[in-house]
Amino acid sequence: MKRVCVFTGSSPGARSGYAAAAQLLGRELVAGGHELVYGGGKVGLMGQLADSVIASGGRVIGVIPEALVAKEVAHRGLSELRVVASMHERKALMSELSDAFIAMPGGLGTLEEFFEVLTWAQLGLHAKPCGILNAERYFDLLLAFLDRAVAERFVKPEHRGMILTADSPRDLLDRLASYRPTPVQKWIDRASS
Repeated sequence: MKRVCVFTGSSPGARSGYAAAAQLLGRELVAGGHELVYGGGKVGLMGQLADSVIASGGRVIGVIPEALVAKEVAHRGLSELRVVASMHERKALMSELSDAFIAMPGGLGTLEEFFEVLTWAQLGLHAKPCGILNAERYFDLLLAFLDRAVAERFVKPEHRGMILTADSPRDLLDRLASYRPTPVQKWIDRASS
C-alpha cells in the first residue's frame, strides 16, 4: 500500500478535532511509508492534511481541476500537482494513482468521491480497500444508515463489510493494510426478493 487517497473537506468544519485528525493522519501516513493522494487544495481539512504530510517529510500528489486552480485554491507546495480538465478526470486519476482510499469528515464532494470508489470495488472494478476515519464520530449516522440499508436488503452485508472504519488514523491504516477482498456477486437473487 504505497499511496493512500484521502477524500476530505475544503472546510475546516465546526470542531477543532477534525483538523487534529487530519494532522495526525498526515503524520501516520508518513510514519507508515505511505504517500498521500488528495484533491490538491490548500484550504480546509485538505490543506491541513497536505501540510501535515509535507511537514513530516512525506510526499503529496494533488489532483485538481483547472476551474479550482483558477479560483486560487490549489496548494503550491506539493511534491506534485496534477491539473486536469474536469472532476471526472480528477476522480479517475486519483483512483488510478492510489492503492487505498480514506474518507475523512467533509461534505457532499467527499461523500460522492468515496461512494464512487466504493461502488467500483463492489462491482469488482478494483480490489483496493476503502475506509472511513470516523473523527469526532462524524460518520456515526451515515454508518447507521448503511446498516439500515443492509436490514432493508438494498446493500448486501458483504458489501457493507467492505467499508473499514476506525476512530484513529493508525487503526484505520492497519485495517487497510490487512484488507483482503472477498468476491461477492452484486446482484440479489430476484426470485427471493
